[in-house]
Amino acid sequence: MKPFEFYTLPLFSDDRGSLVPIELKDFIDWSPKRTYFLFGNTDNRGGHSHRIEKELFICQQGELTVKLHDGIKWHEKRLKSPADAVRVDNMVWHEFTDFSENAILLAVSSTNYDSEDYIRDFDQFLNETKE
Repeated sequence: MKPFEFYTLPLFSDDRGSLVPIELKDFIDWSPKRTYFLFGNTDNRGGHSHRIEKELFICQQGELTVKLHDGIKWHEKRLKSPADAVRVDNMVWHEFTDFSENAILLAVSSTNYDSEDYIRDFDQFLNETKE
């Protein structure tokens, strides 16, 4: 399995509105432990990696840019729709930038919050991915 993957979720629209169903089993192979969402962002978010935690990020509203580093190179994509998502495994550096004013990003996490799981120094992240 790739250390990250971008997805286009199914989107159904009719005269009543739109619906994006998310069958988590189709996108993650772990049990969700925590969810949170980002909104009202005026600066970049993320800028770290996790040793254990895995996450699924879903663009709920607006637009934002996802920047990922897999220990070898950078990958970047603009999320523009509630059907845009990205799965980020552990040991993948992730950053979120260029939020539109109304952007909301939902995160589904494999772990409860643990400050010890974070790698916040990019050089340390690169060193640990080589081990």
